[in-house]
Amino acid sequence: MSHEDSHKDHAEEHKHSHGHPHPQQPDSEDEPYSHEQVMATALEELLSDKGLIAAGDMSSALDYWASKTPADGARLVARCWTDPAFAKRVGENVNTAAAELDMDIGTTPVVAITNTPDLHNVLVCTLCSCYPIGLLGESPGWYKSRAYRSRVVSEPRVVLAEFGTHISDETEVRVHDSTADLRYIVIPMRPESTEDLREEELAELVTRDCMIGTTVAEGPEQ
Repeated sequence: MSHEDSHKDHAEEHKHSHGHPHPQQPDSEDEPYSHEQVMATALEELLSDKGLIAAGDMSSALDYWASKTPADGARLVARCWTDPAFAKRVGENVNTAAAELDMDIGTTPVVAITNTPDLHNVLVCTLCSCYPIGLLGESPGWYKSRAYRSRVVSEPRVVLAEFGTHISDETEVRVHDSTADLRYIVIPMRPESTEDLREEELAELVTRDCMIGTTVAEGPEQ
């Protein structure tokens, strides 16, 4: 008996001894490509063939954006709180102002919207999950959820209350809908009693959620 025949007989014995064969783990590499994977691969190959990108550029770019965190956005907000001239430049053009802090936030325009005692801003992307990754890092799961995307537009105060953020009736709540061509960042109000804090300390008070607008920035004692 050959080694191959012996292996087959052993497999059959194993099968019958349990009454059924063991399920086999599917190999993900054997799965057919999705439409999106086919298109992404074709685009990468086209750009490579034309000499516009080198091998590995796409993976490097994905890794770069995946490394982004809300820390850059927090630094930008803290500088706005301490430097009115910089805050004005942020209001005019976030992308160029961010470059002053050596931040690369990409080429998609980002607009800063500032909270005031009379106005509270909150962000959403009703169609998908467009989001300023360059400043805030990867978007949270709830931001992408259908429930948030639909409800924050129709009942923003109720949704904010579920985040523990209660906005007075005297304050207007304005919802901003991001798109593939335009993103937003909320500049929250500076917490009270933080006059003695350095810029680095102020940045620690700035959270991802308050730059989305679902919460507010709080002082150290809070």
